Amino acid sequence: MLSTKKSETLKNQIEVKDVPQSNIEKETSVLMEHYSEDLSQKVTEKLDSLLKVINKSHDFHGAVLVAKKGKVLYDNQIGYADFGKKKRLDKTSAFQLASVSKQFTATAIMLLYQRDQIKLTDTINNYFPKFPYDNVTIKNLLNHTAGLPKYFWITEHKWDGDEAPTNSEMMTLLETSDVLRFFKPGQKFDYSNTGYAVLASIVEKVSGTSFSDFVQQNIFDALGMENSFVYSFKNDKIKENQLAGYRLYRGWRHLKIGGSVNDAIVGDKNIYATTEDLYKWYQGLNNGNILSKTSLDLMYTEGKTIYGKNVPYGFGFRIDTKSNKTIYHHGKWNGFSTGLTQYPDDDLVVIILEHTSYNALPSLNKKIKSIVLENFDI
Repeated sequence: MLSTKKSETLKNQIEVKDVPQSNIEKETSVLMEHYSEDLSQKVTEKLDSLLKVINKSHDFHGAVLVAKKGKVLYDNQIGYADFGKKKRLDKTSAFQLASVSKQFTATAIMLLYQRDQIKLTDTINNYFPKFPYDNVTIKNLLNHTAGLPKYFWITEHKWDGDEAPTNSEMMTLLETSDVLRFFKPGQKFDYSNTGYAVLASIVEKVSGTSFSDFVQQNIFDALGMENSFVYSFKNDKIKENQLAGYRLYRGWRHLKIGGSVNDAIVGDKNIYATTEDLYKWYQGLNNGNILSKTSLDLMYTEGKTIYGKNVPYGFGFRIDTKSNKTIYHHGKWNGFSTGLTQYPDDDLVVIILEHTSYNALPSLNKKIKSIVLENFDI
């Protein structure tokens, strides 16, 4: 695990970079080592029992992967992938990550930063001259201090196209919109989907390729994430292993949740992955296969407002330092509930993906952590 300790260098010289030794243009091997059945049996039995209970009592249909000290301790799925066909979930079932997608967007930005193609102090107007909200930097977008209006509201009230707008269409819509910003850049923290949709648009503008292709080539292919992809509603074909989100109707019937006017925009959401691919992502990111140590430390460091107040967010990750440091993100969108949580002090990662509107993911995450720490002492 890379160190996440803050330093004065990071605070004062955010443009200083080091280049990872591995070449991200080439496919990088990420090991999926597992503990033996003898060592993992006790934890497996308890977590299997927990999943059975929440499947029956709380309609949990999803997947859980737990790893400790660089090895997978638990990896299982429970419930249905398709309720109409009675198809069960398996290891290739790809879940919509919702806001867990943001860490991939942040990493795409940091790759451009490492290549000296952007600076974190650049404003949006460097890339989109007509953008109506001035003085917003890339760093403001990354740690949610930009104060931008909610694009959900703007598309729902201002968009008159026949299909859901893409990122480029959303950027044009923002340029012609008269919706005011919430506050001037840097004044405070306000979680913003708009900011990450704009970041994805910057990736496209600078790289000259689609956000989907950039992430595929530079992250998914590099780490061997074979069941991961970016999906834009109605613009991309639905893949064989791609799950739909569901909601429970009248306590027994599962109804698919359809797309909306906000579902073609990527960057803030709309990455699909399996639990095993997310573990490859966690390993590759923390082992320096994608980003340099300096870049990763920036991502894992709390931001600050212009008044010096700490922001509980790095770049694409929430940062909790109240007790033991926790680096995490949860997501919730169109029936999907997702979470990737790192506990650096325990060298533990918990990945939970679900697609039937399960609403107690933080509580489940804590239960899983407790079971592991109480029953596995390696």
